[in-house]
Amino acid sequence: MKKLMIIMLFVLLSACVKKVAPNNQQAFFSHLKSLCGQVFEGASTYPDDPEHDFAGQLLVADFAHCSEQEIRIKFAVGEDHSRTWVVTQSAKGLLLKHDHRHADGTPDEITNYGGWANDQGNDWRQHFAADQTTADLIPAAATNVWMLQYDPNSQILTYDLKRHNLPRYQAQLQPRK
Repeated sequence: MKKLMIIMLFVLLSACVKKVAPNNQQAFFSHLKSLCGQVFEGASTYPDDPEHDFAGQLLVADFAHCSEQEIRIKFAVGEDHSRTWVVTQSAKGLLLKHDHRHADGTPDEITNYGGWANDQGNDWRQHFAADQTTADLIPAAATNVWMLQYDPNSQILTYDLKRHNLPRYQAQLQPRK
């Protein structure tokens, strides 16, 4: 009986322990946070389609705001400044959300989509699988996996999107000179 009570107590205590983000997610967040204040410029690298909305547009990622738990990266496509990537660090792991706003600051109808980092990343790259909020908001995006990567050697910031495990979009940006 005493052994059973000890086992039950152990199970209950285990259930109360918060899940801690893997070390590579914490390292990635720290690396990304070290870019705060920097601005990156670049272009779409995929798809190679002149009809794509982002084709021929200057892309700008501005690491505008960083705190201990959140990094906000303003992402402009040409003159369109409606997007912000929000990376949040919590006990559950890293969360990437896409915050879309109208020019007056009100939320777009399609905003706050993204997902949690999965176990495919490392200290310099993380993959974020679509969460249920995204699947409910944009059913076609239920299989989305976004990837953010920073290569400290080349100083290239890469944003990548796959859907149904197939390439959908990629951009590469370098520090503004």
